[in-house]
Amino acid sequence: MNTYRIAIIGTGASINNHVEAIRAVGDRVQVVAAVDVDEARVKAFADKFTVPRYFTDAADMLAAVKPDLVHIVTPPATHMPLAIQCLEAGAWVYCEKPLCRSLAEFDQITQAEQRTGRYLSTVFQWRFGSAAQHLKRLIAANQLGRFLVGNCHTLWYRNAAYYQVPWRGKWSTESGGPTTTLGIHLMDLFLWLVDEWAEVTAITGTLDRQIEVEDVSMALVRFQDGSLGNIVNSALSPRQESHLRLDFQQATVEVNTLYRYTNVNWRCTPLDSEGEASGALASWRGLDQDVMGSHGVQLAQILDSMDRGERPPVSGLEGRRIIEFIASLYKSALTGRSVQRGSIGSDDPFYHAMNGEPYSVTSPNAANNTTR
Repeated sequence: MNTYRIAIIGTGASINNHVEAIRAVGDRVQVVAAVDVDEARVKAFADKFTVPRYFTDAADMLAAVKPDLVHIVTPPATHMPLAIQCLEAGAWVYCEKPLCRSLAEFDQITQAEQRTGRYLSTVFQWRFGSAAQHLKRLIAANQLGRFLVGNCHTLWYRNAAYYQVPWRGKWSTESGGPTTTLGIHLMDLFLWLVDEWAEVTAITGTLDRQIEVEDVSMALVRFQDGSLGNIVNSALSPRQESHLRLDFQQATVEVNTLYRYTNVNWRCTPLDSEGEASGALASWRGLDQDVMGSHGVQLAQILDSMDRGERPPVSGLEGRRIIEFIASLYKSALTGRSVQRGSIGSDDPFYHAMNGEPYSVTSPNAANNTTR
């Protein structure tokens, strides 16, 4: 295994998960630089974590340090220009969600990957816990029977003060409400675990927050094999939970948690209520590891991919799936029509923006002017 030089762009409130991840992989990485527009904040971060160099401009850092891997932990509107800047400087990228504001921006990142031979992976750590990985294997081996019905509910609470942060609550800077920034983790897990989605019919509402974007969304999903699902994303739910329930022919498997899970948050209920003779339950009990879905587990897999020189997980088409789904959900909600997967082409306004209206152009320099 190689040791990789890491730089971090953005040292605001969301940085702790990335610090934990870097610590978890140990000697495989060395943090060589940090960037933040707030010089006092980035200096304090560098002092606290013994980072040798700090900058207030990403371009200056990339030119001076030439890192192998860059963690981007900044607001959504900055992700695409920063990611392209890092790729073109020769670095791989590990970028916070949502990766970008549109399918158009995603495809620009893809073009940069092709030009540079470097890769980008999106933060979707929920895929990497032992229970989710085990369930994915059981589904692939048809150990639970065919998937039939899914419920994917991200019911969180964000008060009015949360949306006072300047970039939040606006289409141009956040690219959406709880659909894009809160429920995206559980939706990604849902769409990764089961068959490919085929059609979405959605509604959204702005019920109790003074924001441009929605504070609630609801969607009905039809999958390619005919199975069905429903999705609810809320920023208005005082009793908070993240609940994914998957009903198969032979069992129900569900996870109920808030921000993280271990095996204890998962449950398998077989068709046979007594359970002991159930093949589905026996298969589920084959889960013999207890690994939390964390940034650190995903980062370790990215480093493995760097060792092998191959595309990392949650990259390329695997990263595009959730961006296309969210664009289709918003298009359905804002037009009042069901949207088929693959129907949003480059001539569609929803290809260029989640609300179908042009965003302002964000330059790499402007991208350095905010922090997450």
